Amino acid sequence: MIEETSIIIPVYNEREGILQVIESLQSLKKRYGNRWEIIMVDDGSTDGTSEIIRNTQDIILIRHPFNRGYGAAIKTGIRHAKYSTFIISDADGTYPVQDIPKLLAQLSKSEMVVGARGNNDSNIPLARRPAKWVLNKLANYLTGTKIPDLNSGFRAMKKDVVMKFIHLLPDGFSFTTTITLAMLTNDYAVEFIPIEYKIRSGRSKIRPIRDTLNFLQLIIRTVLYFDPLKIFLPMSAIFFISSIAVLVLSYLFTPKIMDITTVILFISGVQILAIGMIADLIDKRSQP
Repeated sequence: MIEETSIIIPVYNEREGILQVIESLQSLKKRYGNRWEIIMVDDGSTDGTSEIIRNTQDIILIRHPFNRGYGAAIKTGIRHAKYSTFIISDADGTYPVQDIPKLLAQLSKSEMVVGARGNNDSNIPLARRPAKWVLNKLANYLTGTKIPDLNSGFRAMKKDVVMKFIHLLPDGFSFTTTITLAMLTNDYAVEFIPIEYKIRSGRSKIRPIRDTLNFLQLIIRTVLYFDPLKIFLPMSAIFFISSIAVLVLSYLFTPKIMDITTVILFISGVQILAIGMIADLIDKRSQP
């Protein structure tokens, strides 16, 4: 049985493909009566996208007066959603909205269901694939979970769970990455379902270098917030191992043991470990 659901679509300058997305959603909604609401948040479009949406039926249009970011648009949609379950998708036609019922059917067993684009990188520019691979491997290690798709923009979520993290969720493209990391590091059930990812309509808003660096910073910062020892323990271990290596190698291959360097590396390892343990205690005390 399909739950009452709010479908939230962030929109920014998507004049080329928005009508096709609207028609697909309206066609799907007819099959489920009035159990769905469709919310489109126009994040300051300047190409007439809002006028197209306004001239369609059964669409709730919310406008930002200026561009605030992908995450900000989703958060606006969440706050205006009247149902306890919501779906997010994109306005560029890349995600298969016909799979919305499939995501909702799995949500009874999880707090979030993600439409995973899997390992098919054919629609991802070649220059972005190495960075994407590194980010995914880092996120897998830091969360202790194999994440098929870290930042898919097609997912079903429970509003009460997401609202617990709403103050942490950024206004930019890293919204989906942050909610994925936050829920996994807090032991919420997250399920990934394979979906078909299509070539987008219009021009991508992603800035490869800048956004990749932001994603890297975000992953480390989010895990530091929820599980700091995942960062501090390996760093401390590197310094401890380095101090032993310097001591042994200098003893074997140099005229004088590098005792000062050894001590500095060892003390640095102790300090990093101590900071990590304090951060972990603070994190545990702050949890309800």
